[in-house]
Amino acid sequence: EVLLRMHSVGICGSDVHYWQHGRIGDFVVKDPMVLGHEASGTVVKVGSGVTHLKPGDRVAIEPGVPREMDEFCKSGRYNLSPTIFFCATPPDDGNLCRYYKHSASYCYKLPDNVTFEEGALIEPLSVGIHACKRAEVTLGSKVFVSGSGPIGLVNVIIAKMMGAAAVVVTDLSASRLQKAKEVGADFTIQVKNETPQEVASKVESVLGCMPEITVECTGVQACIQAGIYATRSGGTLVLVGLGPEMVTVPIVNAAVREVDIRGIFRYCNTWPVAIALLASKRINVKPLVTHRFPLEKALEAFETTKRGEGVKVMLKCDPTDQNP
Repeated sequence: EVLLRMHSVGICGSDVHYWQHGRIGDFVVKDPMVLGHEASGTVVKVGSGVTHLKPGDRVAIEPGVPREMDEFCKSGRYNLSPTIFFCATPPDDGNLCRYYKHSASYCYKLPDNVTFEEGALIEPLSVGIHACKRAEVTLGSKVFVSGSGPIGLVNVIIAKMMGAAAVVVTDLSASRLQKAKEVGADFTIQVKNETPQEVASKVESVLGCMPEITVECTGVQACIQAGIYATRSGGTLVLVGLGPEMVTVPIVNAAVREVDIRGIFRYCNTWPVAIALLASKRINVKPLVTHRFPLEKALEAFETTKRGEGVKVMLKCDPTDQNP
């Protein structure tokens, strides 16, 4: 293990949800819990067996650490391990604090040209990498991203990086769609009160064809329905956003058109990929951070996220650091 002095921690919708509701699905907060799972920091101390890190190293933290070498770990899909430790998922504490201890194998050294803030953004970026891999985005893909929050945006960034020829994004908010354009979306559609079928036909008309791939990032029932209707026959719909446990969808429409519906659970094996992309300057995640607060103003930061202002709110845990 390593002891870290925390630097940058992003606030996620799930953090806000635990704070407001005390549970997400079967994960229920029963005792006080530290939030935060999008994080970077500096190594202060290393355990005796740690060889790849030393005090002073700047690292990005992968929040999910398997507790046992089970079949899921052996097959490389450790995110599915039922006993996994995960920051800020009850009962496991997160890393929104000054000092934090974590498994050394899940701390990744940041190159000098990758900032702490970019290091903290690797966590949401990983959701995009994992989702686009599950969707099999490739050279020339036409992609529909439903929802333009932080997760919709990272999916736009990664889909374009993986070779998508055209990406169309939908959202209710014009300002969020403007941000999607900024990070590389080719088309945006502001939805108001259209039916799912109407949204699907708008997607088809702006792309000039139905997309082979839809990445659904809202979890809203009507959006999942639109995702099925919009996806080309033989294509893939990846469900990233999570809403109510039970959702009514036109499953027969998907079945008879051979639309594959896939889920994702967090991510695995994404930190090295993300670090390589950031170090090579192939992707730019800086536009995602819109607000910064010192740790002392955490409540204000959470309120800002809850109100849906900006995109990504970042907390600064190191009072000695003067850099943005």
